[in-house]
Amino acid sequence: MNQRHIQMIALAGTLGTGLFLASGKAIMYAGPAGALIAYLLVGSIVWAMIQSLAEMMCYAPISGGYIHYTSRFLHPSAGFAIGWMQWYSGIISLPIEIVSASVIIGFWDTDPVTGDVPRSHMIAYITSLGILCSAINYFGARWFGEAEFVFAVIKITLIIGLIIAGVVVDLGGSPTHDRIGFRYWNIPGPFAEYPVSGDIGKFTGWFTTLLQAAFSFSGVESLAMACAEVKNPVPNIKKASRLLFYRILIFYILGILVVGMLVPSNDTHLLKPTGNGAATSPFVIAFNRAGIKALPSIINAGILSSAFSAADSVLYSTSRMLYGLSVRGQAPEIFCKTLKNGLPLFALMMSNLFILLAYMSLSDGAQTVLNWLSNLTSIATFICWGTICVAFLRYKAACESQGINRKDPRLFHNFLQPFPAYWAIFWCCVVVLFNGYQVFIHGMWNVSDFLIAYINIPIVAALFIGHWIFTGHKRFPRADEIDMHSNIPPLTSIDEEKPRSGVRRFIKWFF
Repeated sequence: MNQRHIQMIALAGTLGTGLFLASGKAIMYAGPAGALIAYLLVGSIVWAMIQSLAEMMCYAPISGGYIHYTSRFLHPSAGFAIGWMQWYSGIISLPIEIVSASVIIGFWDTDPVTGDVPRSHMIAYITSLGILCSAINYFGARWFGEAEFVFAVIKITLIIGLIIAGVVVDLGGSPTHDRIGFRYWNIPGPFAEYPVSGDIGKFTGWFTTLLQAAFSFSGVESLAMACAEVKNPVPNIKKASRLLFYRILIFYILGILVVGMLVPSNDTHLLKPTGNGAATSPFVIAFNRAGIKALPSIINAGILSSAFSAADSVLYSTSRMLYGLSVRGQAPEIFCKTLKNGLPLFALMMSNLFILLAYMSLSDGAQTVLNWLSNLTSIATFICWGTICVAFLRYKAACESQGINRKDPRLFHNFLQPFPAYWAIFWCCVVVLFNGYQVFIHGMWNVSDFLIAYINIPIVAALFIGHWIFTGHKRFPRADEIDMHSNIPPLTSIDEEKPRSGVRRFIKWFF
């Protein structure tokens, strides 16, 4: 894969349905100001995590990504626990994304009597999308990179168009010529109350949106899973890591700001489920309020590309996770076998099998179980981000102890470290510990919600302790004992031809 592929893999994994659909829930729960603050805070957490991950990726651009870094720099049992947690999170998310894409197609194919997608049509959509998603991955990394590049271009074009159209509508350029401005920041107000009233409700509404915003950014760490399959990995990863966050920040922050200006937090359409395509998008709600009726199908097409891209990325990353675990002896040996082009065939086949769970959505009882499993895996993102930053702190200590120059200009280095890592660790701990706060509010206790919020903690602990016991109670290595050399490619300087024209320089900077 090339520079443009690696950039778009990370971008396509984050810019998706979280912004096009779920941003409406953020406005409803926290109000326009609360949602904006939440997205800004989560953006800073993601930036801090990427700064930590990028430094390790540039020093060791090898297969396994952050799972390998956790095993090498922190503890093998920690890598085992994080690796299997992320793998099971991915293989559960895979059928959910396929089902989401199928439902989105149903926006154009609903039964006029029942208002639902015919069952036979859903089977056809799930089967077709599953085959297409599998085929892209079986063709290898280059085909996957090209597909993700195309999907990302579609989504970037869509969000830029929506932001521009939203600003035009806000300034009175709609058919109604209603100049909205910041009207909805005054009435109903900048902050909403959820799930209780008063100032406490405003705070808990903001915290709920903080969780939603973080879910929207999840997947950006998948950049590390592809770093071993990129041409000239170090300079390409450096560029991707430096530019990726700013582009996402612009899209997300401007997107949530525009939504908060166009849609009031008490709009009844925001109460609808977010799984029914473009009709529930806050952008569609805003443009319908402004009298613009032609955009829902265009937006739905963009949302469809987002959902399918997410499934494609999940299948790619889970197969590489399983391969990386197998290479380190933490999964059956068969999963580390590859084809001549480096494709981990058996790891991909194993992850691919779980697409079949998408057919569970055709049964009401099984759909409930599938949704429960999907919610169960959500908090794994924060555990992963926090662990990446802890592994970075150990990497930093090892470099200092063994005389390795982290400031080498050929590597990636952030002069603010370790403070960004501490910042991300702190907020990840806050999210993990308090994400289930609603069950502790008087009268809102629910056993199922409690388990969904906190079951990942004992699961990760059990994986860590089980592996630690099975492998002989290995202690955490001291900084001077961490292996900083084996199987790490030597650092070399790469002279890249500089483009001469301004247009070519912009294209090289952007991609």
